[in-house]
Amino acid sequence: MQTTRHDWTKEEIYEIYNRPFLDLVYEAATIHRENKDYNEVQVSSLISIKTGGCAEDCSYCPQAARYHTDLEVQPLMQVSQVVSAAVKAKEGGASRLCMGAAWREVRDNRDFDRVIEMVKAVNDMDMEVCCTLGMLTENQAQRLADAGLYAYNHNIDTSEDDYKRIISTRTYDDRLNTIKNVRKAKLTVCSGGIIGLGETVEDRVSMLQTLSNMEKHPESVPVNALVPVKGTPLADQPRVPIWDMVRMIATARIVMPNSVVRLSAGRNEMSTLEQAFCFMAGASSIFAGDKLLTTPNPAFVDDMAMFELLGLKTRDAFKNGRPANTIIEQEAV
Repeated sequence: MQTTRHDWTKEEIYEIYNRPFLDLVYEAATIHRENKDYNEVQVSSLISIKTGGCAEDCSYCPQAARYHTDLEVQPLMQVSQVVSAAVKAKEGGASRLCMGAAWREVRDNRDFDRVIEMVKAVNDMDMEVCCTLGMLTENQAQRLADAGLYAYNHNIDTSEDDYKRIISTRTYDDRLNTIKNVRKAKLTVCSGGIIGLGETVEDRVSMLQTLSNMEKHPESVPVNALVPVKGTPLADQPRVPIWDMVRMIATARIVMPNSVVRLSAGRNEMSTLEQAFCFMAGASSIFAGDKLLTTPNPAFVDDMAMFELLGLKTRDAFKNGRPANTIIEQEAV
């Protein structure tokens, strides 16, 4: 059984990432199969509960107010709208609903009160609830936890050295401090990054080192391929090669053996065969549904057909207990 470590060096991770492709995938698949539920994949649905108008300048994001994209700004959804979306997602096979708001940070106001009601409502449906709302204080994290939140997503995006090239309106430490506040509230952490931003392999390795050397690995590690959007600074970036996605997933699986590695943005451009390589290399979660916040994503029916073809099963919600009841050292894959 792979030992969980928190002291990986960049040199070690770089060596893993650059192994011959088939050797890398074989090792990652071997670690993945050490868990009896290796063929289970959690299906999550991600909805934008407040779209556009964000004060941040993330170079990849069409929701930044300063960029001229075709995105239509929309106010915070009503609780009933979120419940309807959750019902549709659950019927499609999702066991987790993630709600994203285009905010720089959470503010203690009526909008946050409404988000709390959303969390309570979806939690009552026996779905894992995840939120991604920007920066968060310890008290705000505790309010979400008390409402039944299961996970909080806050990606670190890239390496610390590369971060300022991508975002200038908040710091890398801001990202890490929010994750610390989430941990203090005993919520599970969902944190990963994006490849295809123009970063180097060294940046990718550094990002994985930051995640894998946390005192507790994120329970969920999304690996996103950039979806270039017209009007953003990264609109002309080329598509990430599938081999790079598989390498990132495999390396994440090896250095964080008990985390759920999530095959996230970019799936709409992947064939079934390409996605199969990602599952073989250790991916054990996907986002399903027509939209991934504001970008296209495969539909539920297409994903269920792929699961049947590949012999994959959907993972139930709360398989390892609810955070309020059982906080385990690491979530099983």
